[in-house]
Amino acid sequence: MKIGIMGGTFDPIHIGHLLLGEFAYEDFGLDEIWYLPNGNPPHKQESEDEDALKHRVEMVRLAIEGPKHFQLCLHEAKETVHSYTYKTMRELNALYPEHEFYFILGADSLFSIEEWRYFREIFSTCTILAAMRDDKDVEDMEKQISCLESKYGAKICLLRAPLLEISSTTIRERVAEGRSIRYMVPDTVAAYIKEHHLYTVT
Repeated sequence: MKIGIMGGTFDPIHIGHLLLGEFAYEDFGLDEIWYLPNGNPPHKQESEDEDALKHRVEMVRLAIEGPKHFQLCLHEAKETVHSYTYKTMRELNALYPEHEFYFILGADSLFSIEEWRYFREIFSTCTILAAMRDDKDVEDMEKQISCLESKYGAKICLLRAPLLEISSTTIRERVAEGRSIRYMVPDTVAAYIKEHHLYTVT
């Protein structure tokens, strides 16, 4: 099967994440999109407790309920181990040699990927689907893709999808301020955040 991998902290998951997965699924004829919550990403400034990880995972589970092509992958959901893309993709290829993997990332990540740990190893494990952003010119994206493909033998395709101006940071701030997050996250996720008093100032 052709599997799209959508990784992230998802704190919380929002509509933008779901739209990106759906467009990748349709435009590249993928069989499934695996949402992969990071347990302990190296870029995160503060470590979180086990409950926080469980909340993030449960919100992803709720958000992707329904579409059978959206699946939850818990491969990185370990709070004590740093999650690195190269390592995860290498392990997924070993576990599922029958699958063809497509790793979904944003334009900013495409331009900074050479700063990632062991980034060269990523290119041999998957095809990169690089999502366009309005502030990144198509010509700039194509030049970066050409450069990475030439230097490292990477396989990279442009993913043209509506990238909404929604961020998990903004959602957390709005909850803390007592403001609505309706239409920014699925209703089930909004209800979960309210029920468990997530992101509120104590």
